[in-house]
Amino acid sequence: MVTGMEVLAVIPARGGSKGIPRKNIQDFAGFPLIAYSIVAGLRSEMVSRVIVSTDDEEIAAIARDWGAETPFLRPEQYALDQSPDYPVLKHCLDWLSENEAYHPDAVVWLRPTSPIRPESCVDQAIKLLLDHPEADSVRGVIAARQNPFKMWTIDKDSGLMKSLIPVEGIKEPYNAPRQVLPDVYWQTGHIDAIWSKVVSDKKSVTGDLILPLLIDPRYTVDIDIPADWKDAERRLQSEELEIVDPASQRRRFPDQIKLLVLDFDGVITDNRVYVDEMGVESISADRSDSLGLETLHERTSIEVMVLSRETNPVVAARCKKLNLPVLQAIEDKDRAIREVLAQKHLHPSQVVFMGNDTNDLVVFPEVGFAVAPADAHKEVRRRADLVLSCAGGRGAVRELCDMILGL
Repeated sequence: MVTGMEVLAVIPARGGSKGIPRKNIQDFAGFPLIAYSIVAGLRSEMVSRVIVSTDDEEIAAIARDWGAETPFLRPEQYALDQSPDYPVLKHCLDWLSENEAYHPDAVVWLRPTSPIRPESCVDQAIKLLLDHPEADSVRGVIAARQNPFKMWTIDKDSGLMKSLIPVEGIKEPYNAPRQVLPDVYWQTGHIDAIWSKVVSDKKSVTGDLILPLLIDPRYTVDIDIPADWKDAERRLQSEELEIVDPASQRRRFPDQIKLLVLDFDGVITDNRVYVDEMGVESISADRSDSLGLETLHERTSIEVMVLSRETNPVVAARCKKLNLPVLQAIEDKDRAIREVLAQKHLHPSQVVFMGNDTNDLVVFPEVGFAVAPADAHKEVRRRADLVLSCAGGRGAVRELCDMILGL
């Protein structure tokens, strides 16, 4: 926290969701849905604490795994389908006051159902509130795609339509050009920031004086029904948006590396295979990678080995040429890497792994640092600690060796 004041992030996550059962802890693009909001709070430079308010023990346990606090379980009467936000937030603040004598200056409200947040979203909202102490709160909004001045109600008795909202000075707003109508905005669930005194004094989660935080509409999803889920995942994985993503918890490059493990296809090779008329396969590799490995061997004591799922003899032949030990035809790469570390008495923090495809993802959490070539599968790039500028089989290994050597 850099503001000099206490800012509490609260994430409401009840267990009884009906539209999507258990949605707050369902897998969303590889991680529990609630993790996206927890990470948004934890990565903020201005948030002091991140608390999940839930009535559910399983949600609480997963929230703690992701670094949030769960000092209480929310009472059942505040976890119903129709429960509004105010009593949930009031219960949280009252509990912290009574049990910890903790009184935050401001509260950030992060809804799990809006997981695709801009990286600076939380801190922007807090800063806007700090810059305008006369305001009660800040709420994330986007420009509305549908204009309410062109909406209608239908009279139940006559069946006739009636304009929903009048516009002063415009007789028939529903017939007016969009350009002459007032700008309208839709509130999102990304972020609310509010002074704590407003919650207690005005018994509200927004108060009366609400400032807008304009958010790019591309970030807007609200996950309430199953149809929303896949669309939201596709948007997150499109790589077009810079979001707060649990996958990108980048670990720092290890100070001491004792083992470098390389996948074969797509790392040592360019992932293409050539087949002649006899069915004999051959691969394409980069000689600069060979020189990089040779230099690494000459200047350090770092061991290098290959871990491959491929069964073709070309793997062993190429590794023999490079003087690299190889584990070939490995289906369970995570188990294999654990066995290697146990045999060599290595800690995961001493091991770097480079892989390029989704079957390599199981290795990432087993090592201290995970690397992806520039042309790796998008989910591998998303989860890697480092994405190189060179492609597999086209200098990626050399680039990593030079980085280790400090060249």
